[in-house]
Amino acid sequence: MNHIGYPSDLRQLPVEQLPGVCEAIRQFIITQIAVHPGHFASSLGAIELTVALHYVYNTPEDRLVWDVGHQAYAHKVLTGRKDQFATLRQKGGLRGFPFPAESEYDTFSAGHASNSISAALGMAVANNLSGNNRKVVAIIGDASISGGLAFEGLNNASSQPNDLLIVLNDNKMAIDNNVGALYHYLLHITTSERYNQMRYKAYRTLRKHKLMSDGLRRALIRFTNAVKSLFSHRQNIFEGLDIRYFGPVDGHDVVKLVHILRKIKDMKGPKMLHVCTIKGKGFAPAEDQATIWHAPGKFNPMTGERIKEDTSGMPPKFQDVFGETMIELAEKDKRIVGITPAMPTGCSLNKMMARFPSRTFDVGIAEEHAVTFSGGLAKEGRIPFCNIYSSFMQRAIDEVIHDVALMNLHVIFCLDRAGLVGADGPTHHGAFDLAFFRVIPNMIVASPIDEHALRRLMYTAAHAEETGPWCIRYPRGRGSLVDWHCPLEALPVGRGYCLREGKGDTAVLSLGPIGREAARGIELSGMDVAHYDMVFCKPLDVELLTEVFGRFKRIVTVEDGVRNGGFGSAVLEEASRQHYSGEIVRLGLPDEFVEQGTCLELYELCGINAESIAKEILKKK
Repeated sequence: MNHIGYPSDLRQLPVEQLPGVCEAIRQFIITQIAVHPGHFASSLGAIELTVALHYVYNTPEDRLVWDVGHQAYAHKVLTGRKDQFATLRQKGGLRGFPFPAESEYDTFSAGHASNSISAALGMAVANNLSGNNRKVVAIIGDASISGGLAFEGLNNASSQPNDLLIVLNDNKMAIDNNVGALYHYLLHITTSERYNQMRYKAYRTLRKHKLMSDGLRRALIRFTNAVKSLFSHRQNIFEGLDIRYFGPVDGHDVVKLVHILRKIKDMKGPKMLHVCTIKGKGFAPAEDQATIWHAPGKFNPMTGERIKEDTSGMPPKFQDVFGETMIELAEKDKRIVGITPAMPTGCSLNKMMARFPSRTFDVGIAEEHAVTFSGGLAKEGRIPFCNIYSSFMQRAIDEVIHDVALMNLHVIFCLDRAGLVGADGPTHHGAFDLAFFRVIPNMIVASPIDEHALRRLMYTAAHAEETGPWCIRYPRGRGSLVDWHCPLEALPVGRGYCLREGKGDTAVLSLGPIGREAARGIELSGMDVAHYDMVFCKPLDVELLTEVFGRFKRIVTVEDGVRNGGFGSAVLEEASRQHYSGEIVRLGLPDEFVEQGTCLELYELCGINAESIAKEILKKK
């Protein structure tokens, strides 16, 4: 594989050598991810498909649009980035997902699921309008295609003239097992190779004699679909949308994939190739336990033994505290239910799923549905805890406003991975939730400084039905308390606390776990500075702020979220209302997309680590 740096090198090989190329790429990814952790099983399953696509299509002139990007490591290896692969997901290194600024082969950003069909359709229509012959391919997984945006793209695919190819990479998995009717449909979908050959010959004959108008093409599709349905007793959902369907085919037979792609490459109109793959293909532990090996961390590439950190004596992860607390709450109140869009293991709602399976719902990659589904549950008297990663919640803000907050429904949104998340980078940082949630009427927005506060906020939210919707945000990773168990007690809504009395002229106001960095910064400064944990971004503790405004000439706010419109802005607005004349400095994320790196590296980059906070405290006007 050393002589293959780009797809143009790959195309010089005879097709018979491609299986060897695939095996070399597979071993390269295994050895690299073993020491430079990243997403693993998805990319192993898509290697043959990736090689076949780059072999048949003239990339980068032809466009490959990847969905999510978990499956695109082989794509990076083949497109001039093999020598940089060791920098994957590190500060200044390769991104974990496709990104156009990194390579001309990365045609569209792919950090969230289900956007590839719409983006690729836009490209295909643009190419048709320009009169060029560029090919466009969307590669989407069977989990991602269940997302609402993917359905919108499919519904629109035949509305405009285009030659889009949609490749459905069907490995029967998301991160956890797939759910929903479409998953079961894909398991049983059938096609006839003889039927496809017959239809293809008819298509070629009509095209040869220049009889294939767009209207006739659609009529032919509908007629042959009817013939297929008659004999198979089943209607193909994709062909029902006027998208020609081919498959399912073996996604690990690279030679056959090349043969099929060549046959359908120049066909007119939108089409779908359904390939069946195995997540973790070629690495037995990943094939056996695909969920664990989605992103396994470091491991021994020879034995498959995962290299686990010694967590004895360490605090738990916030997500695990959430999961355990959900069980405690659900045991005491039968109205409590849990909802997650395809992340039961990631957010630890799988704990409640095991204990209360009938009251825990994985709705698949469908954040908008998760929110409105939660609204429906709340309308009928249930108390839904809807757990969505902060960055994924961006996709469902309309539903939060229209389907929950407008009716003041008692839905509790628990936003995991809030703030900077580290190596996954700008597509996954939970940077904006404070800014967009605090402007929504009826919404209560809170962030716990530690595990005890998280448990008590969850308890408070569950038992404060008259308050309507809640948002509780907490970060990825571990908290600060080894002994995280505590009584489940209600906290006063909209109340903050003084963590440290100060006799100087400066006060630090923090929100959430970043308050621990603020406390360290105060210690490093050596100054007698007051420190307040505000707990709530909305409603703010106006009484406490009035006291702070009266005592201190300088206020520093600290948040793990964007400065613009966030917690610091809320304090600034209240200060303006009270005609506070002192200085207010807001520390938080800048008005730009923050790159990848470790959380500590990114805290320093954004000026919210302890050292930066100390420097700000020591500044004078």
